[in-house]
Amino acid sequence: MSERMGRQKIAGILGSGTSGQKVEVKGWVRTRRDSKGGFSFLELNDGSCLQNIQVVAPAALSNYESDVLHIHQGASVAVMGTVTPSQGKKQGVEIQADSIRILGASDAQAYPIGKQKMSFEYLREVAHLRGRTNTFGAIARVRNVLSSAVHEFFQTRGFLWIHTPIITSNDAEGAGKTFQVTTLDLEKPPRNEAGVDFSQDFFGNRANLTVSGQLEAESYALSLGDVYTFGPTFRAENSHTSRHLAEFWMVEPEMAFADLEDDIELAEAFLKFLFKTVLERCPEDMEFFRQRIDATVVDTLTAIAASDFKRLTYTEAIAILEKESGRFQFPVHWGVDLQSEHERFLTEEVFKVPVVLTDYPKGIKAFYMKVNDDGETVRAMDVLLPKIGEIIGGSQREEREEVLKTRMAESSVPPEGLDWYLDLRRFGSVPHAGFGLGFERLVQFVTGMANIRDVIPFPRTPGNLRY
Repeated sequence: MSERMGRQKIAGILGSGTSGQKVEVKGWVRTRRDSKGGFSFLELNDGSCLQNIQVVAPAALSNYESDVLHIHQGASVAVMGTVTPSQGKKQGVEIQADSIRILGASDAQAYPIGKQKMSFEYLREVAHLRGRTNTFGAIARVRNVLSSAVHEFFQTRGFLWIHTPIITSNDAEGAGKTFQVTTLDLEKPPRNEAGVDFSQDFFGNRANLTVSGQLEAESYALSLGDVYTFGPTFRAENSHTSRHLAEFWMVEPEMAFADLEDDIELAEAFLKFLFKTVLERCPEDMEFFRQRIDATVVDTLTAIAASDFKRLTYTEAIAILEKESGRFQFPVHWGVDLQSEHERFLTEEVFKVPVVLTDYPKGIKAFYMKVNDDGETVRAMDVLLPKIGEIIGGSQREEREEVLKTRMAESSVPPEGLDWYLDLRRFGSVPHAGFGLGFERLVQFVTGMANIRDVIPFPRTPGNLRY
């Protein structure tokens, strides 16, 4: 058996509570304190769980004076020893060390993660080490479980995971806020009558980082049935709010032979599954967030997982909001895009459950959404949650070629480069629907973290490209 296979995770040792077994653990030292009785205590964490395990290092160790007494916070060590009942009250077992080997020393004066409480703003400046703190270790484990649950949900329902391109020639949202990708010499780009000659670029065309994998996912849904994408997306919005990132991950399922009702049912089942899963599989970390970050987070997730979502149209919602218009910062009227304050009012004060709004004015929605018979609204839906507002946005897609062409013209979306997308409406088009969920916004909601920059390992925001 290899050395790695013989090593045990701290989570497994603490979870089993079995004493008397010989173990080897490796991890990073959180604290060291020395006793007058001739031994030292190390608090060790390997990232497998929130809780540290205590290592008792006796002075009889051959390297006690030379090594153990010089171990500082942040150092990495390998410990061989015996699991024994703990004399302390914080945990059931500890490790009586037979040997301690320093794998990597740590300079106590230079180590940037202190024992005192540090602001999240400061920890963003040392993002390469913030995973060693309780908060960011817990975020990483919750994010991992949610990622796994995304795949589990769709895979058990027969969806195929489709890898859509990161570099693309289209702007799926028609917003124009994309990151351009080029190999041209920016100081002396080739030019033609229209300006920069992109025919000489690497792809022979203007290229950008994707803002969504939806359009490509639609093509596979109209070939294979139910599919989903789960990957990075990029938006060049100069936003400095606590809810926006320049690089973030999106979950985007697409269903063939489906309408808006199917889309809503899938979205509701998806959120409930995610929330139930994280509560079941991350109880220790979720309790940490309840105690340290947001006292209501566990109760909120539990309530949503057990509730029936309220459904109403955008027009019905506007009628409710107009009666309370004096309380809002942003005026409310039919045709306006709802703000977070409006969405939260509906979920937190009016209905007190998650809300699904449908049938939005076509002027505030994307060109690909199916136009209703009234010609003024589209078969769109947004899922609204308390505390944050919109968590999911989706629609039934426009499957009629001529209507889609009209919508593209109305939305100033040039057909050039989207001929393949129109082809999907020419050759065996069917009703289909899908939605998008911003994964970081989901993690932010589940953990109760105030800033989205703290739920992704290395945040990309305007003016920040460290790491």
